[in-house]
Amino acid sequence: MSNIIDGKAVSALERAKIKSETELFIKENGYAPGLAVVIVGDDSASKVYVKNKHNACLEVGFLSRVYELTESTTERELLSLIDALNSDSEIHGILVQLPLPRHLDEKKVIARIDPDKDVDAFHVQNVGKIVLGDYDFLPCTPAGIMVLLRESNIEIAGKECVIVGRSNIVGKPMALLMLHANATVTICHSKTQNLKEVTKRADILIVAIGKAKFVTSDMVKEGAVVIDVGMDRDENGKLCGDVDFESVSKIASAITPVPGGVGPMTITMLLQNTLTAAKKAALASK
Repeated sequence: MSNIIDGKAVSALERAKIKSETELFIKENGYAPGLAVVIVGDDSASKVYVKNKHNACLEVGFLSRVYELTESTTERELLSLIDALNSDSEIHGILVQLPLPRHLDEKKVIARIDPDKDVDAFHVQNVGKIVLGDYDFLPCTPAGIMVLLRESNIEIAGKECVIVGRSNIVGKPMALLMLHANATVTICHSKTQNLKEVTKRADILIVAIGKAKFVTSDMVKEGAVVIDVGMDRDENGKLCGDVDFESVSKIASAITPVPGGVGPMTITMLLQNTLTAAKKAALASK
């Protein structure tokens, strides 16, 4: 049986550090780091995420503002709000909850956010910095995975890392972070041939494709570390990941469960990015 990587426990430790650093920041500067979250429309999953982000901010002592806009909000109205938040000295991080309603251009919206307040690290300027390895913020899920690997004492340098999924949110930035950590990286996707042969080479296998229990034990090398980014529902409606945990956990050396693995780390890294942004702004104003 493999070692279960406990994302809840690691997240709790990281949040305790962030809370302590925030108390010191407030003492030194006289104000708290501020995060503004903008949600457009009535997507139920997005509303849950936004509520969780708000509660997490309060937990560590941040100023938290949530802007709930109706489905009919125009692009001009949304961009106007972002402009106002860009110039608001109380707000250090801006997050626009995705996905947006279809009539709104996600690329245009993300591009409007001040890169110094882009705590999702989706702005092209921040993406470019990640490519170069000289960044202020990292996308929250990949950043959380790196912390999980570090806290689990998993060696990355020199290891073969296979990432299944090439999204801008997880797959691509994850590949860059593993490359910066001196892993040999392969990215797989829907057009990859002989997928099973590729995944079986992995010392570290990271799966982020949104297909319930897609990766089975015959696709995993014995002793591999398996990171499951998926958040799916199985045939019984039960929460599960992209990896068949029951079979893969018997041969992996370490594995993240779903729920309780990667998920708890994502919001924690959002808090870390917001604190980093606040420190950067405070330094610039002195």
